[in-house]
Amino acid sequence: MIALACDHAGYPLKEALKTYLDSIGRTYTDFGTYSEESVDYPIYAAKAAHAVADGTCECGILCCGTGIGISIAANKVKGIRAAVCSDAYSAEMTRLHNNANILCMGARVISEEKAIELTQIFLDTPALNEERHQRRVKMLEDIENGKL
Repeated sequence: MIALACDHAGYPLKEALKTYLDSIGRTYTDFGTYSEESVDYPIYAAKAAHAVADGTCECGILCCGTGIGISIAANKVKGIRAAVCSDAYSAEMTRLHNNANILCMGARVISEEKAIELTQIFLDTPALNEERHQRRVKMLEDIENGKL
């Protein structure tokens, strides 16, 4: 299950991603927003991020105007590693090296086609099981827990 969320700027992109996910048979929960009426992105980022952090959803995809604000909000939730991506290499590396669990994208920065490409890469790329990457992800958890 994928957690989807957006603010008003990201709404059209989220809707396009839902159509794509439906076409490939991936299930998702839409945490809103549900229109282009102005809203506060932290509310929707938090809903989706908590669903990923508690295991209700395996990963998340969040959209706002740039992807930046919604990623900052999502990263405030313990256990979340949200990354803003605008290119294929970053989408792949954030999974391989950082084991990111939320992909954030900017609807005012990339096209729907690019967002679909990045989503596909993010969903299809597993985290590397190499010790050096696991060690670094563990360090991120240590930062979160005040140990580093």
